[in-house]
Amino acid sequence: MSVRVRYFAAAAERAGVDEEHRFEASLAALRAAIVGEHPDLGEILPRCAVLVDGVRTDTDATLVDATIVDVLPPFAGG
Repeated sequence: MSVRVRYFAAAAERAGVDEEHRFEASLAALRAAIVGEHPDLGEILPRCAVLVDGVRTDTDATLVDATIVDVLPPFAGG
């Protein structure tokens, strides 16, 4: 099953793409795979908010039933 991964702001800049389709079965596997393919993302990924189908997820989660993963870097401003 394919998961649509969307990158925003600095995460998109570091990844070099706005979105892509991935096939990893867990969030931990996804994180490792995208850093392997987009090494510049590795510096900020630990600080990014990750939403799985709109719900912030800070732990490893299964992606078997997920459809969208959003990677949101920290935003400055107020």
